[in-house]
Formats: sequence, C-alpha cells, structure tokens
Amino acid sequence: MNKITIDPVTRIEGHAKIDIYLDDQGHVADTQFHVTQVRGFEKFTEGRPFYEMPSITARICGICPVSHLLASSKACDAIMAVAPPQAGAMLRELVHCAQFVQSHALSFFHLSAPDLLLGFDSDPARRNVFGLIEDNPEAAKTGVMLRKFGQEIIEGLAKERVHPSWVVPGGVNAPLAPEVRERTLAGLPNARVMAARTLAFFKGVLDNFQEEIANFGSAPSMYAGLVDRTGGLQWYDGALCFKDAEGKTVAGNIAASEYSQYIGEASLKNSYLKAPYFKPVGYPDGVYRVGPMARLNVAKQFGTPEADRELAEFRQRCGTISHSSFHFHYARLIELIHALEKIEVLLSDPAILGKHVRSHAPVNSLEGVGMIEAPRGVLIHHYKVDEKGAVQWANLIVATGHNNLAINRSVAQVARHFVDGNQLKEGMLNRVSAVVRAYDPCLSCSTHADGTLAMEIKLIGADGTVLDSMR
Repeated sequence: MNKITIDPVTRIEGHAKIDIYLDDQGHVADTQFHVTQVRGFEKFTEGRPFYEMPSITARICGICPVSHLLASSKACDAIMAVAPPQAGAMLRELVHCAQFVQSHALSFFHLSAPDLLLGFDSDPARRNVFGLIEDNPEAAKTGVMLRKFGQEIIEGLAKERVHPSWVVPGGVNAPLAPEVRERTLAGLPNARVMAARTLAFFKGVLDNFQEEIANFGSAPSMYAGLVDRTGGLQWYDGALCFKDAEGKTVAGNIAASEYSQYIGEASLKNSYLKAPYFKPVGYPDGVYRVGPMARLNVAKQFGTPEADRELAEFRQRCGTISHSSFHFHYARLIELIHALEKIEVLLSDPAILGKHVRSHAPVNSLEGVGMIEAPRGVLIHHYKVDEKGAVQWANLIVATGHNNLAINRSVAQVARHFVDGNQLKEGMLNRVSAVVRAYDPCLSCSTHADGTLAMEIKLIGADGTVLDSMR
C-alpha cells in the first residue's frame, strides 16, 4: 500500500500532518489526521493557585487567549461561588465579541481566502496572503482592518492585545474608560460596512464551489452549541444544547457543571488530540460538530437584526440544518456581523460604564467549571482544588477537540473524492488540507493529553525489520 503524506498542513494554528493510504489501484483506502504536538497544560498547572489559572491558560494560544481567559475565569467564579457585577459581566462579553471579530477576520482573510479567492488549483507559491495582496488588495486590506479593529477594542479594554491580564476571577480588574467607548462606537460603522461587503462578495462566489460544498465533510452529524432560554445564540453565558442531524434537540439546557454526563473523551492511537464524543451514543459513533456552522444549526436566532436576516438567507440557501463543512466559512462571516452588532448593543447601554466590575471571595467550592463559545466552538475549563485553592486536577476540552472525529471523517471524504493516486495533482492535496482549514483548528489549544500519550517508539534494523517497540 502506498502512502501520501501532507506534512505540515499549512495555514492553520499549530502542527499537524495527514497520511493518505492508496490501494494497488491508486484509490484512497484510508486517511489519518495526526496532531503532532503535545503541550500538557492540564498537568503542569497542578499545584498552582486557582486564581493564577486564567493568566496561565491564556498562554495556550496567541490567537484566542481571551477565550481561555473567560472560560478559566468562569471556572474560578464557580470555585469562589460568586457572579461578576453587571458591568464586569458586560465588559467580559464585550471583549469576547472583539475576540470573535479579530479571530474570524484572521481565519477568513489570512488562512482561507487564498483558496477561495485565488482558487484551490492556483499556483501554491502564490496561494497565500501575499498572493492575495497582489491579486485582491482590497480584500487583503479589509482583512487587516477588521482584525485590527477587534484587537484595538481588546487593547482599549485590557491595555494589551495579546494575553491581557484584565479578565480575572470575579470579573475584570478595571472599568471601561469613556474615551474607549466613544472611540469604538466611532469605528463601528466602517467595520460593519467592511464585514457586510465581504459577506456579499462571498455569497456571490459561493456557487463556484458546488463540488467542494458537496464533498467537504458533508456527512450528517450531531451539532452542539450554547443557547439562552429562548434558544437564541449565546457566546458568553448559555446552556449547552445538542441537536441531531435533522435538527431535533437530543439533549438541552445542560449546565457547565453537567457537561461530563454528556461528553466523553477518547484517546487516539495516532494523535495527541483527544476525541470527545456524545456519551449517550458512545464512541466512535457519537460524532458532533461545534463552531460557527454548528451554532447556526443549534440556535434559533442571533438576536441582532442584520445577523438574523443573514441567518434566514443562510437557511434558505443551505437548508435549516447545513451539513457541509465548507459552510463554516459562510457562518463565520455572519457571526462577524453579529459580533459587531453586539458590540454596539453593549456599548449603547449606560450600565457598561459602571465602576463595580469585580467580586471578591475565597474558596467556597472545591470544584468549578467554566463554559463559553470560543470563535472555533465550545470551550470548557474544569478545575478541582484543595481547601487552600491549589489546583489538584484540571481538564480542558477545546473546540478543535470536539471536532476531532468530524475532521478525520471530513479528511477521508475529501481524499476519497478528489485524490487520484494515478494522476496526482497538487490541487487535490490542497483540498484535503482546505477541509481542515474550514474548521479553523487551533491545535495548540486542543492538545492536552489525558495521561495516555499516543506515542510508539520503534527500533528498526538496517534491513527495515522492526527489532523492538515500546508504547
């Protein structure tokens, strides 16, 4: 059996490779998506004071540190048994929306747009952000400006763009400055125009990718996301909901503290990335997806006018429940519009200027779980502490982990459809990588082994014979 290896998978966060196995006829027989890094935050944080966890776990990633800050701080809130003051909670939600803006802009414009705007079969030497700048400078500029806008909001609130120490257990550590509020409101109209223009352009070229839409991880699955009591989308403070492939709720109103009753975690032989699954169905059949498209499948509405109009059109185009992972791009752009609308809603409420932004308390519970929607999907931080507040055990389930089984299945579907081992072309392999990029994986975030390292060491003789091995 012949093997093609894509190493590394490019234009993603982190390190991964894909093995494609061909039979004697040159057809794809099997594929494997390998995450080739392990970071182990769950182990080396043991013994640290719980209140240090937000700033430590934010270092997991330089793209979405705000997401880890929020999930970790919510777990610490539960350990303290407190809720942030109203202004503190609103400011957390505001910085969360800014994180969505900068992250979604990065994913679409810098990582995926070279495929979508230059073509999956275009010259790989130019199929990158520099080629995009040369061929479509307006799109490249829009991507830079939208990401900059999101990062500037984060900087205005937290005084730092990356790894800010402003989000803390109990709330945030400083109120919103009026001048930051006014500056952000002044920049919103232009940001909304750029986001709307980008979405309109994408909808205009969507029909050019019918073959990719039909084969980019289009197998039906379950979906999971956070919603409020009315079923509306919630990024910061909702309950977990699972829906099946037909859109029926199979488990809903799941509080953060109850997640382990519904989510199991399997270790894979060939990857450091855990494989969460829906417990009532079991492993490996309990596949579900999270992230932008999953949220649109799970939620009834956004709750902001322009995003809700776009959601209605999305469902008209793609169905009430969309299954093609290619539509993650479409959903991501609608969420970008919602994030900008939500920022305006929050900043227009005078309560956000309140001076009481943090609650203080000692350890009041020996266990806490924080759950939010990160840009890439559901993010869970779960800590256990002793009476003095030292972390005894930690577990993190990150969006890319939730999607692990689905990514593997998507890779297999794309490879079987597009890859011909008898007439191999670079564009075929690019599509295999592109379906991974559609999920916008963050592999640094997600590689937190549960103690079982997916490692095998082989001693191979000069003639190729395996003399010894150790797992």
